[in-house]
Amino acid sequence: MLLIECGSVLLAVLMAFILPTVGSRWFESLERGFARFARRRGLAVLVVGLTALALRAALLPILPIPAPAITDEFSYLLMADTFAHGRMTNPTHPMWIHFESFAIIQKPTYCSAFYPAQGLLMAVGQVIGGHPFWGMWFSIGAMCAAICWMLQAWLPPHWALLGGLLAAVRLGSFSYWATTYDGGTVAAIGGALVLGALPRIRRQQRARDALLMGLGLAILANSRPYEGLFLSLPVCAALLVWLLSKNAPPRKLTLQRILLPLFLMLLATVVAMGYYFWRTTGSPFNTPYLVNLRTYFVVPNFPWSRLGPMPKYNHAVMERFYTGWPLGAYELARKHAILLAVTKAVSLGFFFLGPLLALPFVMLGIALPQGMSFEDIDDNTRFLLFVCGVSFVGLLLPIYFNPHYAAPITGAIYALVLLATRRLVPWCWQGKRTGLALIRFIPVMCVFLLLLRAAAGPLHISLPEALPASWWRVGPQNLSRAQVLSRLQRDSEQHLVIVRYSATHYLNIEWVYNSADIDKSKVIWARDMPEAQNEELVRYFKGRRVWLLDPDEVPPKLSSYHEDRWSQ
Repeated sequence: MLLIECGSVLLAVLMAFILPTVGSRWFESLERGFARFARRRGLAVLVVGLTALALRAALLPILPIPAPAITDEFSYLLMADTFAHGRMTNPTHPMWIHFESFAIIQKPTYCSAFYPAQGLLMAVGQVIGGHPFWGMWFSIGAMCAAICWMLQAWLPPHWALLGGLLAAVRLGSFSYWATTYDGGTVAAIGGALVLGALPRIRRQQRARDALLMGLGLAILANSRPYEGLFLSLPVCAALLVWLLSKNAPPRKLTLQRILLPLFLMLLATVVAMGYYFWRTTGSPFNTPYLVNLRTYFVVPNFPWSRLGPMPKYNHAVMERFYTGWPLGAYELARKHAILLAVTKAVSLGFFFLGPLLALPFVMLGIALPQGMSFEDIDDNTRFLLFVCGVSFVGLLLPIYFNPHYAAPITGAIYALVLLATRRLVPWCWQGKRTGLALIRFIPVMCVFLLLLRAAAGPLHISLPEALPASWWRVGPQNLSRAQVLSRLQRDSEQHLVIVRYSATHYLNIEWVYNSADIDKSKVIWARDMPEAQNEELVRYFKGRRVWLLDPDEVPPKLSSYHEDRWSQ
């Protein structure tokens, strides 16, 4: 698929240089209608959101509701289930030691280690649609709509509409943001609201824009607070500089329409977060994430920090997880900081841009006049570059990186892509409008690649897993666990599954996760422990059918805990 995309880029360039007038009449007609529709800003935002939702729904036959695999996904699912039951957290289970798992705390309460924004949205999906996936599905449409709304504040309407549709195609279809429960859609919504509100506040001073900025900051604080901080600081600094400038509105207007709504929204956020932390950890100043960090982690988040004390692990698989690959990442960050920075930059560019959306930046390097300096760049572009630069510095500091860590700046990245593309429009080569032809071919190639990716199975197109995450690579699926769970749930009995891993178990694929109300679950997953502790667990769940699962067998082997084999 990567080679096909690179070939598409080469084809677009060749067509732009050799046949720049191909389809010009058709393109001109389409662009006029597109621009007329884009001027209806509210409707354009709505259509972008609905298009993203329809696209993901249309892909359900080949990309069904995902079967969670990665540890973080199960943590969000636990949070969603907790909220869907009308609770903020759950009491510690008497047998909690058997249910310990990753990104989850068991004490002082049983809950997810993560911040609540994404889990809350998934809970809405579970309550309304019967499954948390529908909350993530809605977030795809909301993200694309928010990006379109944000772009309308920085670019002409037709460019904003194009950007929203590109986000639907590139992020809302096959990427792991749309095919797992561990994507960046929620944080991307928050970042888009913050960036979209800033120019509107400066132009119109409406209270609703201040409230939307506050809402965006609240979403960032409750989804990706660290990365959101590096986006929020430049935005808040720009807002403050403008409020103190000669062009600022009267102080009374500033107070009533900007500062007061923003303050009230942030105050409500702080109070709500403090209450959530108090309910989950017993302190409004302590978070489940910090409890999880102190309980299990040896390796710190930043390479300049020292290793922490070795915790007492109750399960060998958890000790291997926390003292294995994280130590390798820690040493890499300390000894090869430049290599790690390059790796992060490549991963970020590969996911958000890929060869096709990187093309405008490459061609811009050819098209810009010689001697152009940073001062020649317009203020909007400079500010967005500054926001992305500051955010990237923030991403460089920790040891770990995944593309959804950069989700808050998704809107800014798409704005820069469109600004670069827009700058190519007047560029001519040998008297031909090569730049205009090039930007016309880019959306066409995006749609072509989308259709090709949808037909990847029948066409036997290779989708290598070794490459960094990209727009065309779906997230991992633990179909084996889903099949075992489905099989047991169809049975009339209640079940207890004791999971026994081999020494070669792949640590990133976890089986032991449970719902919010463990005792009432049809199927309970537990870790294998010494016989006496297993028997204690079996006695506690007296009346359940008890199974022993060897997930590392091919296929996974499910047998009676008392040596009775599952009848095929």
